[in-house]
Amino acid sequence: MITYTDMISVDDYLALYASAGWGAIPPEQAQAGINGSAYVVAAKDEASVVGTARLLLDGGSAALIKDVIVFPEYQGRGIGRTMMEQLIEYLRSRLKPGWRVLVDLSATPGKEGFYQKFGFAIRPNTNFGNGMVMRLIK
Repeated sequence: MITYTDMISVDDYLALYASAGWGAIPPEQAQAGINGSAYVVAAKDEASVVGTARLLLDGGSAALIKDVIVFPEYQGRGIGRTMMEQLIEYLRSRLKPGWRVLVDLSATPGKEGFYQKFGFAIRPNTNFGNGMVMRLIK
């Protein structure tokens, strides 16, 4: 049975991150990302973490969903969907009447359809323009 928690260890996070094929990052950097997230959700199969997702917020009108990852052998079981629903519900619960927030994310190529089910639009489009990204490495 899959359960969900708002905590993840840096080791579990790094194992999921590597499983996505995104390379390696230093544990200190990963921990800073976890700590700097407004909300983190982790999916567990008994004691093993099998998925994670993070939400970053500016406290106003911008939010960013990051690192929606499920181990390949657990994909297709609704784990990613449940984590996304939890992130979106967390965000909705913090909006005040009349507020609106633009939620951004970067989909792994081929996964865009998953996010469209939640109402995300593929960019570029006439309403939102081109998505842009820059990676800085030291």
